[in-house]
Amino acid sequence: MTDTMYPPSSRELAEKRRALAPETEKAFQAFSRQVFADGALSAKTKQLIAVAVAHVTQCPYCIKGHTKAAMRHGATRQELMEAIWVAAEMRAGGAYAHTAVSLAAMDEADKPAQ
Repeated sequence: MTDTMYPPSSRELAEKRRALAPETEKAFQAFSRQVFADGALSAKTKQLIAVAVAHVTQCPYCIKGHTKAAMRHGATRQELMEAIWVAAEMRAGGAYAHTAVSLAAMDEADKPAQ
């Protein structure tokens, strides 16, 4: 049994993934390279977005990988932290916005049964 919930990323794991679905792995890698290439948004901006999204999806591999990639593309620690705070606000905002669902359910529960 491992000491952590998530096994460390390794070349061995990557090779296992590739061996089990080589064409899909190849397509995914090509897609990833295209998505993160400079375009209307710079690669740095795309990596900052990825860091924020990774915090919302709570993927430790993505957090580590995209944080390092963002820094390789020139992102500062301050820019990374701001991106993370945007993610935190958006996630909290989603919970806040969804109170509308709970409030409507409360109103429905208070109505007499028909």
